[in-house]
Amino acid sequence: MPVTSPPLHIAVVGGGIGGLAAALATARAGHRVTLVERAARFGEIGAGLQLAPNASVALAELGVLEAVRRSAVAPPRLVMMDALSGEQVTSLDLRGGAYTDRFPHPYLVTHRTDLHAALLAACQDHPSITLRTGHTVTDVVQTPSEVRLHFAETSERLPADAVVAADGLHSRLRRILVGDGDPVCSRYVAYRGALPLSRMTGAMSRHAATESVIVWAGPRMHLVQYPVRRGELYNQVAVFESDHYSPGSDDWGTEAELEARFSGSCQAVRDALPLVARDRRWPLFDRPPLTEWVHGRIVLLGDAAHPMLQYLAQGACQALEDAVTLGHALRGHADPAAAFASYAGRRRERAAGIQTNARRFGELCHLEGMGAALRNRLLSSRTPEDFDDIAWVWTPGPTGVPAAASTAAPGPVPALPRP
Repeated sequence: MPVTSPPLHIAVVGGGIGGLAAALATARAGHRVTLVERAARFGEIGAGLQLAPNASVALAELGVLEAVRRSAVAPPRLVMMDALSGEQVTSLDLRGGAYTDRFPHPYLVTHRTDLHAALLAACQDHPSITLRTGHTVTDVVQTPSEVRLHFAETSERLPADAVVAADGLHSRLRRILVGDGDPVCSRYVAYRGALPLSRMTGAMSRHAATESVIVWAGPRMHLVQYPVRRGELYNQVAVFESDHYSPGSDDWGTEAELEARFSGSCQAVRDALPLVARDRRWPLFDRPPLTEWVHGRIVLLGDAAHPMLQYLAQGACQALEDAVTLGHALRGHADPAAAFASYAGRRRERAAGIQTNARRFGELCHLEGMGAALRNRLLSSRTPEDFDDIAWVWTPGPTGVPAAASTAAPGPVPALPRP
């Protein structure tokens, strides 16, 4: 039942997908929200984003699923190809009865900016949400009755009953509260971007026309492709392990390494590589699971709590699950510390399982030699209707009961790597 005590004032730090979703869920739970973002204006960088059915469930509860679907693509299949031979390894059918019987909500692919824009518009329209840009949090002071945020740009202090730290991979609030150092670099780097479908030619054009999510898996590298924005753009992400990674150095994961790593791939991958965006490279980070997300009246959410590698395509999905679960907890508890403890208790085990399995999934995707041959032989025996290994990831955890009652506990490493 909704809390009948006076609404709380919750400050949310971070205006990315997780922060906006948290603000929206909190406001829909009946509380007042001030969201602070350090950038001068709201925006999101990056390219394509995959939203498994657990994310679609969360978006529906937040009231933005239909807005997201207007520009998203619902791919018919997830396909894994061998990047060296060019042969199909395995696939999953996302439109057949086996999928719809098990997952009532769709699997979507979208441009990251489109999802962000839908969440931002919903927050702008909500009367209980105040959005502030150009506010960089430098410190947080907590008392038994409130939390005060300090900012670099002003001497103003923002008081709130509680704070949600959704400030991303390099979370300043996590550094202040937990002090566990920097995220862990995987030595892998990504080049990514979306380009007009009209630039696709030959085999690339035929692959794009299928609207499928295609992963070309190879030794210490992979390429992923799928359409976004109503099929007008084609998203491509090339990922590889650098031999020249050095902590503190920026001279690794170069374009020359990209070309060298993919040089032995099949013709379809080599044809696609020149069209992969090169304007920015993205080092890939995660952290080991964190046991404590709650610090009195402050709680971590999204990448601030559980940054994960992209191989299960669950980073944004898990942030959306966080937000919905937080909203449920804030409906059920008048005390913010109790609500935060309830939220973390429901989310911690599931998020940790997905963090850990994302790493394993990357190892499976990037096998070499005999390991890759055995992977291909094993996965090729699967049918497109076999969702048993991935179902625990795609089925959202409970939002209103203790985590121990969840049926979505970590299971085997799933079958299709999805960056």
